[in-house]
Amino acid sequence: MRYRYSIISTWLLLGICCMLLNTNTADAQRSSDSAMYAFVNHLISQMTIDEKIGQLNLLTSDMAVTGPSMRKQYIEDIKAGRCGGIFNAYGPAYVRHLQSLAVDSTRLHIPLLFGFDVIHGHKTIFPIPLAMACSWDTSAIAHAARIAATEASADGLNWVFSPMVDIARDPRWGRVAEGAGEDPYLGSLIARAFVRGYQSNNLADSQTVMACVKHFALYGAVEAGREYNIVDMSRRRMFEDYLPPYHAAIEAGAGSVMSAFNEINGIPATANHWLLTNLLRHKWHFKGFVVTDYNAIPELINHGIAADTFQASKLAFQAGAEMDMQGLAYIHTLKQLVEQGQISMDALDRAVRDVLIAKYRLGLFEDPYNRINEDRAQREIMSPDKLRFAREMARESIVLLKNENYLLPLKKTGTIAVIGPLANDQRDMIGCWSGAGDWHKAVSILEGIREAVGNRAKILYALGANITDDTAMLRRLNAYGADIHPSSQTPQQLIQEAVATARKADVVVLCLGESEAMSGEAASRADIHIPENQRELMKALYATGKPIVLVLSNGRPLVLTWENAHIPAILETWFLGTEAGHAIADVLFGDYNPSGKLTMSFPYAVGQIPVYYNHKNTGRPAMPGVKWTSKYLDIPNDPLYPFGYGLSYTHFRYSSIRLDRQEIMPGDVLHVRVDVTNDGDRDGIEIVQLYIHDRVADVTQPVKQLKAFQRIYLKKGETRTVEFSLTAKDLQIYDRHMHLGAEPGVFDVYVGGNSRDVQSASFTLQ
Repeated sequence: MRYRYSIISTWLLLGICCMLLNTNTADAQRSSDSAMYAFVNHLISQMTIDEKIGQLNLLTSDMAVTGPSMRKQYIEDIKAGRCGGIFNAYGPAYVRHLQSLAVDSTRLHIPLLFGFDVIHGHKTIFPIPLAMACSWDTSAIAHAARIAATEASADGLNWVFSPMVDIARDPRWGRVAEGAGEDPYLGSLIARAFVRGYQSNNLADSQTVMACVKHFALYGAVEAGREYNIVDMSRRRMFEDYLPPYHAAIEAGAGSVMSAFNEINGIPATANHWLLTNLLRHKWHFKGFVVTDYNAIPELINHGIAADTFQASKLAFQAGAEMDMQGLAYIHTLKQLVEQGQISMDALDRAVRDVLIAKYRLGLFEDPYNRINEDRAQREIMSPDKLRFAREMARESIVLLKNENYLLPLKKTGTIAVIGPLANDQRDMIGCWSGAGDWHKAVSILEGIREAVGNRAKILYALGANITDDTAMLRRLNAYGADIHPSSQTPQQLIQEAVATARKADVVVLCLGESEAMSGEAASRADIHIPENQRELMKALYATGKPIVLVLSNGRPLVLTWENAHIPAILETWFLGTEAGHAIADVLFGDYNPSGKLTMSFPYAVGQIPVYYNHKNTGRPAMPGVKWTSKYLDIPNDPLYPFGYGLSYTHFRYSSIRLDRQEIMPGDVLHVRVDVTNDGDRDGIEIVQLYIHDRVADVTQPVKQLKAFQRIYLKKGETRTVEFSLTAKDLQIYDRHMHLGAEPGVFDVYVGGNSRDVQSASFTLQ
């Protein structure tokens, strides 16, 4: 295909020639970068101020509402060069049309970025990220991201607003569904895995997409777990607990960063120069570009730090926010701000350069249509191999919370009652933020069970309850587009029918939890119990005396105190995606032995929140029977289910820890060994976790910190020695002056199957 941008072709040929002349890899990279910067700088020198500002304007398509369509004014903006990218537009034909408007109609023919919220898969939907994190399988997570990139790029996209790497310790916040949980170490590994999966090793490859790390920064700590709320924390807590996953994603090469809605130290992130420039650019050496979250620049007026859009634009731009997502602030104000001398032309050029470099690295100047291929879309999207992996990923994400008297796995015989509002439900299986996913292609739990047993068992079904009978909640959810329709039967009729069904069965599989609309963005909940009407159903079924397996579908940790005390078997299945029903059936009937481990603690009560494993001691830590210590009168301090917790259909026994030395010097490696035995009657996977505690330090330290883990497969009866290596780097802390380093002293090391049930030993760093 021929393109009219002959200057581009000239510079590309120059770059290729430069690379061919270099045999040394480092020299070739420098030569390639030199050609890229030469090309981009030359392009900027050709641009008018209006064309430059246009590159910083990100506009939305109305695809989610009206299908593949664009507002008339936005079409005119694209043709006039007043748009640098489009989000919420996908599909080869639609993207080709929009790209052609930019490439063919504008003076300089600069291609568009096409972004989308690909959070846990594009059309093959994987488990929500919180669920995938519970697999502790970073290779599998990277592969899921690679599949998502393959599908998204086949559908015309080149940019994804993922990963969300916010550490979160308040399950009331709906967006915990999008993250990896409460731990910075595991969260950092998962952040790297997502970036690696999306971007691979070469962004110019047509099967890659550029990652966008969000929400920078600290968004997971919004007060009261309420969406869009403020964040207030110490600099120490930022660097110790919340910033590491963002940093890890930057180190992994993420091409873009999205600023958060919340404020930090009284300054909203979108206008926070310390955050977007001092930390991100200067300290972390980030080379990509920063995009705001949706409409964030005008919202600086609501925050109360800007009087009008002009001031909001100036603050955001000077802070380091380069692309304006749907705020339409830069396009209307930056020119005047530059002409008035409030923003320099050099600063404008720097921002434009970062955006153009991203397009260059994506290969869009060489071929603006390199990710638009109808044949590849037909071949790649939801292909059998991708669905198979989605099922595997879903199975790995399931966490067995309770299994009294080995009720699970079930036999594929007898009569099984499948009851509950989430049993015969496809829409909720793919969860929140499922974007382009087609819920009609999702496998329900009932369908998965029926396929698994065939004609060997009798399957009965009853709805039992609506998702919720709270009319105010229903009204709000439907107003936000949930489209939930309660049954025409009364709640009592539904329960009576379910009880009658249960009485005919040998066992009840009870499918309860949340609608997908009850988690995700703008879906905070003050009460995180299972909805009351569903709990009434559960108690009525419990009264029948039938054995119950509770299958939970939800996007956050729930309060399950009653359930844990009364229901013999509980499976946390989250929202598992397209293959949810098959994966759940695989676990229910023992075709897959569950191996997932929680990455976010489950509280006893909402009043405990935030509750997390790596808390600090107080001067008066809790002591049984001693009043004047830090504890509740009515519940334990510890969570109901702790971080790292998850059962198996087999049992793993841990030996005492063996250290190869009791003292180490800063340059030494300490080897930590423990024998793990599968002494049950099934093969299984155990996630062996290592934690440390610095007994006496310059500043107070958490009671435990995850530092390593291994996923191991053991056949029944098999014993394996698991070895970890620790160095002084693993023992580093931020001292009272915020300097990072390892301090001499005594350290405790813990190894076990979760953060609570561990073996311990100690050593000294000299």
